[in-house]
Amino acid sequence: MNIGYIGLGIMGSPMAHNLLKAGYPLFVYNRTPDKCEPLAREGAVVCDSPAEVTDRVEVVFINVTDTTAVEQIVFGERGIHETAAPGLIVIDNSTISPRATCQFAHRLREKQVGYLDAPVSGGDIGAQQGALAIMVGGEKSLFEKCRPLFDILGDNIVHVGPVGMGQTCKACNQLFCALHMLACCEGIALAKKTGLDPETMVNVVSSGAGGSWALTHLGPKIIHDDLAPGFMIDLLAKDLNFTLELARDERLPLPGAALAQQLFHAAQAAGLGQKGTQALTRVLESLGNIERP
Repeated sequence: MNIGYIGLGIMGSPMAHNLLKAGYPLFVYNRTPDKCEPLAREGAVVCDSPAEVTDRVEVVFINVTDTTAVEQIVFGERGIHETAAPGLIVIDNSTISPRATCQFAHRLREKQVGYLDAPVSGGDIGAQQGALAIMVGGEKSLFEKCRPLFDILGDNIVHVGPVGMGQTCKACNQLFCALHMLACCEGIALAKKTGLDPETMVNVVSSGAGGSWALTHLGPKIIHDDLAPGFMIDLLAKDLNFTLELARDERLPLPGAALAQQLFHAAQAAGLGQKGTQALTRVLESLGNIERP
């Protein structure tokens, strides 16, 4: 089976690498061609467009930044739709609008092309290790057909329902990520302000009921002022839009998510959008007049 992968960023590049390492012939495309070079050196075939990728594969993955980018790759000029043959399966690993996902799937279904929305969680480390959580929406038969590919990319793969439910589940995941990150930053800020050693606090709290993935993995980065992105503030702020879009559709108040979104917007306004989500700590430090070493 020939596999395509479109979008070779922080997450897409290691995921594509793992598929190639597993022995699948891989055809890749990225809007910035230089990002294809490491995979090309390992044997991947670099293509000039999504249409060229699709013309040579049975399954094509997408992993790009937002809904507009996915729509352009699938339906734009030299997009997937131009060469998509009946039986092709499109798997979207991006995090985008659930509403738009359903529309994309419907348009592709008219060409007898299958569509799975399969956003992932686990950050760049999980992508590198093939240890991602993958929440998959779409027809169960398509999910089962692609399960061997998902098993290469993750260690917690769950079919969560029809098309759109993968993105809905990811919207819930991003809500937790945002609020856990906020709690992590606030806790460290409180420790600093009161004179409690923040490293000691993180070590103790991480093993108790207050622990979280954010505290364990990103708490130490906050302490050491390491703001390198495993996942960027810009992307989480974008993802919260989808969470709150769903909440509005369901007339469900999510005050925590709304507060977190405003604080992440403040981080963007401070020029931190391209930093890791742990850079939210800078907003809390500014609000609390906490001086960094």
